Amino acid sequence: MRLEKLILANFRNIQSADLRPGEELTVITGANGQGKTNLLEAVWLLTGAKSFRGAKDPQLIREGQQFAVMEGAIFRQDRGEDYIRITVGTKESPRPGRTAKLNGADAGRASNLAGLFTAVVFEPGNLSLVKGSPEGRRRFLDAALCQLYPGYLAAWRRYARLLTQKNALLKYYDRTPGAAQMLDVFDEELARYGQELTLRRMEYMKRLRPLVTANYRDISQGSEELELVYQPSFDEKGLLETLRESRKADLKAGFSTAGPHREDFSVLMDGQPAKLFASQGQQRSAVLSLKLAEASCAQEITGEHPVMLLDDVLSELDATRQEYLLTRVRQKQTIVTACDSSLFHKAAGVMLKMDGGRLSEG
Repeated sequence: MRLEKLILANFRNIQSADLRPGEELTVITGANGQGKTNLLEAVWLLTGAKSFRGAKDPQLIREGQQFAVMEGAIFRQDRGEDYIRITVGTKESPRPGRTAKLNGADAGRASNLAGLFTAVVFEPGNLSLVKGSPEGRRRFLDAALCQLYPGYLAAWRRYARLLTQKNALLKYYDRTPGAAQMLDVFDEELARYGQELTLRRMEYMKRLRPLVTANYRDISQGSEELELVYQPSFDEKGLLETLRESRKADLKAGFSTAGPHREDFSVLMDGQPAKLFASQGQQRSAVLSLKLAEASCAQEITGEHPVMLLDDVLSELDATRQEYLLTRVRQKQTIVTACDSSLFHKAAGVMLKMDGGRLSEG
């Protein structure tokens, strides 16, 4: 997997940019607030996913403009070269939201391109994977699986829509004729799609777990053992039975209390929760292990190593972790942002500079 070029227009603070990354390492330097992360965000959007920063579509458009455009040329061993064009429009635009073209043909929503171009982002906010809420860990799994299995995205959307409808019914249960029968129908449909989500997550975690453990063992030189433990929302009885058993709790709470939307995985260090007992450095090592394992899983499943996007993370790692990370991404296309270019004085690659939304040779 390789990004050959990226052309931007009216994306955040970038009026226009033409990125030609190297085949391996590309370093983008500049002070904070100049647009380095915006550039990585634009690369990520070529995957068809939403912003990894949680931004809404209108926030991606340069102030005063109606559209932002990203055009990327990508290369895959199994397909050769493809051209992706993502357009982000405002509500007032003829086509609002994120739409896509593939090789000049209309592809509909940008999410329809999921799985064509894959990338892995490693950024400071990823520490929430260890110490943050379950929602962040579910989002990590879902983002990875949507890239790897296009059918997963369809099932997730259907489940999310049904869950919203069920929660609305629970809220007005006493005022809705035939509500009990309607809940039965919702639970049957939620079980159908939700079970698919959970089984796919569990299958992915089975691949991911040994890779994460091995990565952490390398980083820590065996001083601690890291383990992931997935907590599914149902057991051998199946999701439908679990949803039926939770009906009383659902009615009391006014929302659905069981299902994939409540699942989580634990990050354990020597058998103890890492969010409680791990130091800041150990938590960073855990996240580094997790993101590198994510990339390895993608290569195993698709046969193509994803493009690595590293957003100002080296400054947060000590020298040992910096060296480990840079060693692991050798011979893989990696785009790195940093305020301090001296971190890469020994590295060979393309050096660029971002200043006020303008990209130039570094």
